[in-house]
Amino acid sequence: MRLRRRMGWWVGSVAMVAGGACSGAAWAQSQAERPSRAVTSERATDADVRAQGERIAERAIAFLRTQQDEVTGGWGVRPGGPRLPAVTGLVLRGMLMQPGIDARDGHVRRGASFILEHRQADGGIYDRILASYNTSICVSALARLGTPEASEAIEPALEFLRSIQWHEAAGVGSGADAETGRVTGEHPFYGGIGYGGSSRPDSSNLHFFINAFIDAGVDCEDPAVQRALVFLARTQMHEDINDMPYAEGSTQGGFIYATSPSGDQLGIGESKAGEIEEITPDGERVSRLRAYGSMTYAGFRTYIYAQLERDDPRVEAALGWIRQNYTLAENPGVGNDGLYYYYVTFANALAALGEDRLEIRHPDGSTEARPWRRDLIERLAELQNEDGSFRPVDQRWMEGDPVLITAYSLIALQHALRD
Repeated sequence: MRLRRRMGWWVGSVAMVAGGACSGAAWAQSQAERPSRAVTSERATDADVRAQGERIAERAIAFLRTQQDEVTGGWGVRPGGPRLPAVTGLVLRGMLMQPGIDARDGHVRRGASFILEHRQADGGIYDRILASYNTSICVSALARLGTPEASEAIEPALEFLRSIQWHEAAGVGSGADAETGRVTGEHPFYGGIGYGGSSRPDSSNLHFFINAFIDAGVDCEDPAVQRALVFLARTQMHEDINDMPYAEGSTQGGFIYATSPSGDQLGIGESKAGEIEEITPDGERVSRLRAYGSMTYAGFRTYIYAQLERDDPRVEAALGWIRQNYTLAENPGVGNDGLYYYYVTFANALAALGEDRLEIRHPDGSTEARPWRRDLIERLAELQNEDGSFRPVDQRWMEGDPVLITAYSLIALQHALRD
């Protein structure tokens, strides 16, 4: 009998995941509640690597300062638009995690003004397209800024994000309506959030959405977070967790990209990693959608935020996949695609986990405690150019853009150095 039935969950209901989500979790605390840990005992023994990480961050910030648009104050501003304030939001998020940089910094101040210029009447922060993506990332940046102007923009932006999540009361009466729809809990889109153009939600946009709520200090019992957990369960490739047909028989434990490739192809799942063969208890080889790195760390980070118990089956399955697929050589499952984005989700999740060494499992069954912070710093050192930017290794998902991947690298590095 499948676990969701044993636990009394019912398919398509928020109650399927809401019970106990924010109560009694001893193994993880929200970012707001966790004590500040400037240097742990593990990192204190790695002084040279830590100093190397600080140099990488300083050089990355120096490069990003040179890339700010002189006219608008934004980053990644494309002639003719539409503009993507999210790129500026990513740059500011990384810079504001650096000790000594705050809202008084001239580059930060101009970048913040650029973001705020893109506030819309519906509360979102965007320019014509990608409303959820841009708004979510900008909220994370504004939450770190701490100015009255930034604070004033956050709550309307969060309300906007709540409204364009796929659920029973979705819809904001604006151009962003194209990004959402009203559905009940049984629908594969329920709880998700997407770009809009493909008429379906996805785990990547949900990751930025959840980060906005985390950075803004929203309690994990917020209904939007609980709805997100429904969508996440349906992208986790494990038959005891996921009620969708494409997860039947799977025991991977990691996450895929979406529950559907489009609004015309509902409930068949979508993975940017293609398929993988799994062996059934009868020894039969069956092809199923393949879980992959960036989406698995992003989903696991949400579970930590939601304060699920450590022995919760969703947590155990995700952490099991992470332990078996640990690497910084690639985005496991998709190679170099989205590599720098992977580093962000990797560092964000493991910093939130609160363990400086992660026990991993090798194919031969042996285990090893990996100093993930050291591993990440050393990997980023290999990839940084002399000018402080980072070397593109793939063009997919805009990762040929040195500003974007430098912002990603800086954020990942800051999680490793400071969280």
